Amino acid sequence: MKEESEEEEKKVEEEQAESAETVEEAGTEKKAEEMPEKEEEITEEAVKAEGEEVSAPVEEEVAKPPRREEKAEEEEIVEERTYTIPLGKAWIRPPNKRAARAMRIIRSFITRHMKLEARREGEGEEVTEPKKLVISNEVNERVWRRGIEKPPRKIRVRAAKDKEGNVTLYLAEQD
Repeated sequence: MKEESEEEEKKVEEEQAESAETVEEAGTEKKAEEMPEKEEEITEEAVKAEGEEVSAPVEEEVAKPPRREEKAEEEEIVEERTYTIPLGKAWIRPPNKRAARAMRIIRSFITRHMKLEARREGEGEEVTEPKKLVISNEVNERVWRRGIEKPPRKIRVRAAKDKEGNVTLYLAEQD
């Protein structure tokens, strides 16, 4: 019985090996057929390139900076300030509204001090887009750490303004 099962396994393995070989042969035949076409295309391109100036495409590549550099320039910090924001007025509110009030105080403080309000143009009265204020998760967690009823009395933050005028608020590093 063991011998029969071993013989059957060998036959199956041989059949699989043969089918794999035929697939490989078929694949090489297809590749062999495709290769002359590619070579012809390459030679045609080379003939065209000889007639044209080769330096033109190179200039286009040099003129376009990679997208990674563009993103890095957008995030470039223009102005950075550190503030200690007093949150004592949040404690005037009922206990179940204090932390939310503290977040509004932070938002209004940074809007005022980093000059984020939308400006009105003179005669046309065109209102430009208001700038964004992004409060980092660390600041939010610090305010809400002791719950809604007991926000901190003050918080130290670092505000960074980018080229577009958007401000990102980070928790100041503790010394």
